[in-house]
Amino acid sequence: MVIKFTTIVSAILIMDIRMIGLETFIPFLSVLRILFAMKYSKDNILIFKYQKYAKHFGLVCIFLFLLFSCHSNDQTLNFDQNISQNTSIDLSTEDSILIAADQLSAYKGIINNKRIAIVGNQSSLLSTGIHLVDTLLALNHRVVKVFSPEHGFRGVGSAGEHISNSKDPITGLPIVSLYGSHKKPTNEDLNGIDVVLFDIQDVGVRFYTYISTLHYVMEACAENKVPLIILDRPNPNGDYIDGPILESKYKSFVGMHPVPIVHGMTIGEYGKMINGEKWLKGSVQCALSVIPMINYNHQMRYSLPVPPSPNLKTDAAIRLYPSLCLLEATSVSVGRGTSTPFEWYGHPNFPKSENTFTPKSIEGASKPKHENTKCFALKPKLDYSSKEINLEYLIKSRDYLRNSDFITRKSFFQKLSGTDKLYHQIVSGMSEEEIRKTWQNGLEQYSEVRSKYLLYN
Repeated sequence: MVIKFTTIVSAILIMDIRMIGLETFIPFLSVLRILFAMKYSKDNILIFKYQKYAKHFGLVCIFLFLLFSCHSNDQTLNFDQNISQNTSIDLSTEDSILIAADQLSAYKGIINNKRIAIVGNQSSLLSTGIHLVDTLLALNHRVVKVFSPEHGFRGVGSAGEHISNSKDPITGLPIVSLYGSHKKPTNEDLNGIDVVLFDIQDVGVRFYTYISTLHYVMEACAENKVPLIILDRPNPNGDYIDGPILESKYKSFVGMHPVPIVHGMTIGEYGKMINGEKWLKGSVQCALSVIPMINYNHQMRYSLPVPPSPNLKTDAAIRLYPSLCLLEATSVSVGRGTSTPFEWYGHPNFPKSENTFTPKSIEGASKPKHENTKCFALKPKLDYSSKEINLEYLIKSRDYLRNSDFITRKSFFQKLSGTDKLYHQIVSGMSEEEIRKTWQNGLEQYSEVRSKYLLYN
């Protein structure tokens, strides 16, 4: 997902405004900086999309230059003090959530005068809409490196796509990819780093790989004695737990811990559980701090301001994802390569209907399943009050395809489900009710473990 142009502009303007009164030509340098990035950046996927706005942005900068140059240096200083000395960006109300990233005072003291590495992506935004990296740089904190998860720092990569190390065209910071063969920061990666900040929006599902990235970051931090701070964010699927518990023989990057498919924890709570249960290699524990949210509880509905990955574009897709993702190991398409992934599922051999989609190779979904082939589609039920995974989509697909050419990637299905039992249950024709009964003991045991690490009632 490409970061919004307005976010980029806002970040630049904050940095520029801080200097007005000292060097009033700085806004013009910002224009030049963006134009330079447009022309020369290797990562120009961010910038070229918005090239047509450059002229307008230049005019805005000129206007701001005139506006601020008419004010006294004292007024500029007051603005500067409001940014740098604010105890927090208090955007909370009785009913709104104040995410951890907004609470600058809660972690400012830990990162002051420290060399900082940030594990982040396009979701690492404050409530201002400005990226955490840009915010901390604007406040003169020493951010020296960025680590990016699956899909990359700006979130444009397809699922499973190799992401290379690069340089951020906006800040010039080196970006180290933690995906592919390099999932864990090396000793060299952490050399010279005093503290790591982890700020990524998760969706509360075991096979969503950001928690696997968290595992490896925690492990590397523990081994290199680098403290880690998790800036907590809401879990849009945090109101329930469900699914089979992962068995150790099926451990992989899409499932690393003995938890159900829907684990019901925020990213901060999950990090505490990894540490507390000693799931890191060699049972090491990292020096972990979690900055909690304000006004959050697990039963709250939360609409994500930014898609956490290219194919989870809407609240509906995020809610349906735990149920539909199991179809990724089958011949059934979940709509990758369309405008509404994880809101439909379909197959060329499903019963003919008026509802169809034809997957295409698009940004964030290269070479999707059934590319350029019409699929007859079914619309999943969307019930936010439901507290369970819906196996209807698997079972209905099985029945329509009669087991032929259905589960095409058995080993991947076992990794996604975390067990071989679900595969045999589906293929043998078991009902959803019968399958769900086999999960209950595991869920009860997990619930007891989970309760030790919850931060929010």
